[in-house]
Amino acid sequence: MFLFKHANQSIELIDKFLNTIDQGGLIFKEGVYNYLYNNGDKFADNLRTLTQLETEADILKRKLETILYTQSLMPQLRGDILRLFEELDAIINLAKTNLFQFDVEVPFIPAELNADFVKLTELSASAIESVIPASRTWFKNPETVKEQLHRVYLYEKETDKLADSIKRRVFHDMPQIKLSEKFHLRYFTLHIETLSDAAQKVADTLSIMAIKRTV
Repeated sequence: MFLFKHANQSIELIDKFLNTIDQGGLIFKEGVYNYLYNNGDKFADNLRTLTQLETEADILKRKLETILYTQSLMPQLRGDILRLFEELDAIINLAKTNLFQFDVEVPFIPAELNADFVKLTELSASAIESVIPASRTWFKNPETVKEQLHRVYLYEKETDKLADSIKRRVFHDMPQIKLSEKFHLRYFTLHIETLSDAAQKVADTLSIMAIKRTV
């Protein structure tokens, strides 16, 4: 955390920003669950909360960017830090956008797929949950970042495998579903899957940033 002149303020802002991204992943997970099990009021509350969190994350990101630009702080790493903040912010933006698609398009998801969709969401959200502590570590002990990133890649791969399994099941083993509904299910499987991809993108950036700070 020594990167910033006003250390206490910067530490607090970074912690709040990372906590907000982490909370966004948790709320997305809850939102999908509540949609699947027809908890309409709770789902609507999840949408409101995620919108508030996204707004808060944007405000915190801008404050952090201002600190980086107004203080002459490690200019050789400034671009990487800004990219990290952008990619982390993209996670919560994607979470909000994708959860709202459930509200807008109201996809039909057969009850027999609920467990698979819950598991898919948990895996994708776990990738986000894993990249948050790795991001904190880069500011404190960059030499240990790579030790934490393997979880992100693991959850991303498991998310991809389950997503493929769901799509295969829908198109091969559920003849009772209309083709248009199958396409819709594939689309929403992808919505959930893309969150783990966004977490993997952050992990890739952190890996490179860690190398730059330790060579």
